[in-house]
Amino acid sequence: MSVVGFDVGFLNCYVAVARAGGIETVANEYSDRCTPACVSFGPRNRSIGAAAKSQVVTNCKNTVQGFKRFHGRAFSDPYIQSLKSSLVYDLAQMPSGTTGIKVMYMEEEKVFSIEQVTAMLLTKMKETAEHALKKPVADCVVSVPCYYTDAERRSVVDAAQIAGLNCLRLMNETTAVALAYGIYKQDLPAPEEKPRIVVFVDIGHSGYQTSVCAFNKGKLKILATACDPELGGKDFDEMLVRHFCEEFGKKYKLDVKTKPRALVRLYQECEKLKKLMSANSSDLPLNIECFMNDIDVSGKLNRGQFEEMCADVLARVEAPLHNLMEQAKLKKEDIYAVEIVGGASRIPSVKERISKFFGKELSTTLNADEAVARGCALQCAILSPAFKVREFSITDAVAYPISLKWNSAAEEGLSDCEVFPKNHAAPFSKVLTFYRREPFSLEAYYNTPRELPYPDPTIGQFVIQKVVPQASGESSKVKVKVRVNIHGIFSVSSASLVEVQKTEEGEEPMDTEQQATPEKEEEKEEGNMQTDQDETKAQGDGQKETEEEKKTPPENEEMEESKTEKKSDQPPQAKKPKVKTKVLELPIENSPQWELAIDMLNLFVENEGKMIMQDKLEKERNDAKNYVEEYVYDMRDKLHGRLEKFVSEAVNILSFQLEDTENWLYEDGEDQPKQQYIDKLAELKKLGQPIQERYMESEERPRAFDDMGKQIQMYMKIVEAYKTKEEQYDHLDQEDINKVDKMVNDAMIWMNSKMNQQSKLSLTVEPAVRVREIQDKTKVRLTTVLPYVENLLVKCYPTFQPMFPQQQQNWGTEQILGLVSGNLECCDNFV
Repeated sequence: MSVVGFDVGFLNCYVAVARAGGIETVANEYSDRCTPACVSFGPRNRSIGAAAKSQVVTNCKNTVQGFKRFHGRAFSDPYIQSLKSSLVYDLAQMPSGTTGIKVMYMEEEKVFSIEQVTAMLLTKMKETAEHALKKPVADCVVSVPCYYTDAERRSVVDAAQIAGLNCLRLMNETTAVALAYGIYKQDLPAPEEKPRIVVFVDIGHSGYQTSVCAFNKGKLKILATACDPELGGKDFDEMLVRHFCEEFGKKYKLDVKTKPRALVRLYQECEKLKKLMSANSSDLPLNIECFMNDIDVSGKLNRGQFEEMCADVLARVEAPLHNLMEQAKLKKEDIYAVEIVGGASRIPSVKERISKFFGKELSTTLNADEAVARGCALQCAILSPAFKVREFSITDAVAYPISLKWNSAAEEGLSDCEVFPKNHAAPFSKVLTFYRREPFSLEAYYNTPRELPYPDPTIGQFVIQKVVPQASGESSKVKVKVRVNIHGIFSVSSASLVEVQKTEEGEEPMDTEQQATPEKEEEKEEGNMQTDQDETKAQGDGQKETEEEKKTPPENEEMEESKTEKKSDQPPQAKKPKVKTKVLELPIENSPQWELAIDMLNLFVENEGKMIMQDKLEKERNDAKNYVEEYVYDMRDKLHGRLEKFVSEAVNILSFQLEDTENWLYEDGEDQPKQQYIDKLAELKKLGQPIQERYMESEERPRAFDDMGKQIQMYMKIVEAYKTKEEQYDHLDQEDINKVDKMVNDAMIWMNSKMNQQSKLSLTVEPAVRVREIQDKTKVRLTTVLPYVENLLVKCYPTFQPMFPQQQQNWGTEQILGLVSGNLECCDNFV
């Protein structure tokens, strides 16, 4: 089972895998551990990652990047509309109303959903992981910003499914960093001791996230998160681009923003300049050749000017930190360390402001770029049965408070209640009890729309179906379980109807309050939630019973979904009736906001499979073309080098054929089917192969004749020794020796004959004898004569054993015979 973590960033992506007892960030086909979050569409295939990045300038209209911010957003979203003018590529509305990207692919205009484009990127990352692990990848953990809403998270989960991945968990980026930081710490406080408080600051290309985390041995708990989704490295790039657009307008009279290609090049150069200024405080140049209208442009800037220019952007750094400390109710002296990660964390003025806020040196023990991917891989290893990982529980936090509202007959209108407050532990489940006679709907929404980086606070509609009254006509008790799952996604996970089947005579069927108002939903907090119940009543919401499953502390990573609930429906003073009940599961109709329909999801999965196949076919076609080109250049060099004397001047057709093929490749052969290239290569090899074979034969033939000569001499020595009546050959028969003698003489005559024939032939014609024939002749003779030699070896082995090298003295006769039969020199020495 594979263990993989994917950090899908705005600008770059990282893949981390668990292997060899640790977590490793793996490199792509360009030996780079960083893969650009970029997809380019062409007339025949897609390019993803580094290959797409190289087309940002040449194919700018069909090369998309920065699409991470479009997840789960409607096309009509004001945020999307405000971005349209600054994008080089086009956006379009999907049939469902969400945002799509319009490009030319396979010479047709196509609109791809954000889920599809992210799935393409995940497909590339999956291939990188499979190449590194040498096995299929399915299970993974994918990172998302902690400020992502429900719709955005579901969109990423769908993208993973389209890419053929089983997303075990969507992990908040700050939580992944906290895990990567804490799991290796050996000196964390014991569970019963005061936790160690660490602040994590993640400043990426397009988002600024902070979290405060409490660490104890074997567990971490996110106490609070705060963010600025619109602050990141891109804002600093934007300031530089704006500055140089103005400068080039005055200096060269160029309106850069009218030319998308020039603007893309300027963004690239400004990003490089920003990185250089982080390391150097002196004046640094910016030069671009043939920028616009064949004009070369240049400019310069230093860090001081840059910081002055970005004063407004830098001023936004501290607000999320204030917010974070207020939410967690902590003082600056409570903070043990401040760990900073993310690409933009390298900007000196950003680090300086964060350090000044906390009044302490920043910690940079984690890899600023790879920490998120490593944390995701660690979480995947924890969730995977294939890896044994140190026990470490992770409790995340709900980013925005979630409320439910419903139609209330008692209050003649809408009722609502906050189910999960801000920074509530997650994953977590709660059970709500309603008294109803008919199906009813719940609407989930975020109750602090001002905090949302998202225009619509709606999470979704959930209809509890098949609710019927009791046999007595009274309202039925309906238990509804709501949950924030491991992905941070809210859902109504189950609903059940408690059916009263029998009541004994003389007993009260329900408490008087419930009888008096059967339509009214009673609220009672179970067990240790009594204080919460008092608070909610104080808010005027006395219509719902919330039974919170807290048999285990909320710090646990996953709360059990099927916990037994205490039955406290009756007040202590009331006489409890003896009632038999039956629990019936109820169907739920889920309608989350901007959810991708199942049939549409299946269509996207099918289309992704087709596009992967198309990419594969195009790669094979390009490879076939490259093989032809490679053969042309390789053979042309060799024909004027080592193969020159093996080519007949009279039939030197190959040189002309190579020249014609080269011209064809850059003209008509530029874009041909795969089979055309295969046929063209076969034509060239038909002419070139005989020449190469003659060269190889001339190189290997002398060695083959030499080996055969050595064997002939060896067997001749055995025959001579027998004829001189040497004692060790007494056991051999005269008839066998005569056979060996005849075979040796025949072999010598054949070898001399072939050598003479070959010496008279030119190198430009076919050889008189091939190396394979010589080797076969040697092999046949060896296998025919060997039985006679074996007789000798078996008899003599005990006597000669001490003469063998130390490592071979313990060998048996069969091993020695195997060595000798494969090593003529050894056989000769042995004899």
